[in-house]
Amino acid sequence: MDMVLAKPADARRIAVMSRQFVERGLPGWSWNVARVTGRIRDPESVVVTARVAAGIAGAAIMHFAESSAHLSLLVVVPEHRRCGIGRRLVEWLEASARVAGTFVVSLEVRAANLAARSFYRKLGYRELVCLPRYYNGIETAVRMSRDLRCCLQDAT
Repeated sequence: MDMVLAKPADARRIAVMSRQFVERGLPGWSWNVARVTGRIRDPESVVVTARVAAGIAGAAIMHFAESSAHLSLLVVVPEHRRCGIGRRLVEWLEASARVAGTFVVSLEVRAANLAARSFYRKLGYRELVCLPRYYNGIETAVRMSRDLRCCLQDAT
């Protein structure tokens, strides 16, 4: 498996993966082709893909602000889950954040997605607050955050 920065030609596949596996059951399409393409071209964002012989097995999008970063999207196709792809994508983006001098990463996840919440907790993310009707005015989200400086202190 290779970690590769996404190109505009990857936007359709990433968007379809988001619709099928992340946004499933929600009205509308938040991470559509135009929005993914915009993030690929945005100098304040990083879009990384996990590639296997069959193509893109996973993707993640992180947007960087002055003092924090936001993990906007993480998607791994079902047949490649539980193989470490999601963890490697997040770790790759966290390493990018550290290089950029950004040490706080936040994200939102569906409150009902207990597997995803557990996954992020195992990576060191803390649940901060529930956000009712966050997704399309329908579904509650949980905001999670991780201070990457904790990891640096533990390593020394």
